[in-house]
Amino acid sequence: MPEIDDGARQYRCVLPFEALPDQVRLLRRAAATQLGLWGVPTAGDETQLVVTELATNVIKHVGEGTPATLILEWKRERLRVEMHDKSQALPAVRTVDCDAECGRGLHMLTAMAVDWGTVVTALGKAVWCEIELGSETACLRVGRALEALKSYREREAPPRGRRSQAVLEEAAVELIADLLHWTSTRGLDPDDVLDRAQMHYEAEAEAV
Repeated sequence: MPEIDDGARQYRCVLPFEALPDQVRLLRRAAATQLGLWGVPTAGDETQLVVTELATNVIKHVGEGTPATLILEWKRERLRVEMHDKSQALPAVRTVDCDAECGRGLHMLTAMAVDWGTVVTALGKAVWCEIELGSETACLRVGRALEALKSYREREAPPRGRRSQAVLEEAAVELIADLLHWTSTRGLDPDDVLDRAQMHYEAEAEAV
């Protein structure tokens, strides 16, 4: 569930799984779904590659069927991806052999991430990296929108079987409609407000 930390919006998702080849695809899909619910911009493809590499490394170097945990944390302009497993053996970046697949994962990680590292934990180790999301302004706007949509979603329980993404989309429509009603009661032109909002959005999107 999303968490608030030190006065800044911070969202955290914990995804336990078993390190099996057929679980990697499901884990990648779960991560992509979570990013969609958060509305995190420009991070989907990079995150899925990182998740695939980290999960595959657990399978190769710790063992198939090993319990592991993926943690996603979004705070402002960065997304942090952590992979926890039960081994305390820390990985090291070595010279890549072009004919060998072993060792490529960390080189790909360092190429995509703005920062990365490893740490020994009480139960094993964690390999983490941080992905740049784009402008801080865009991330702050997405965070504020998500907080507003959460309050709309929580007004009533969603129908059974409805996907969270669909619920958020309907909440977004309701929120925009309510804001247009508010502008009308204040003597403003709703179409003018929408045009101005669209101009702000397009200007900030081009700056990312």
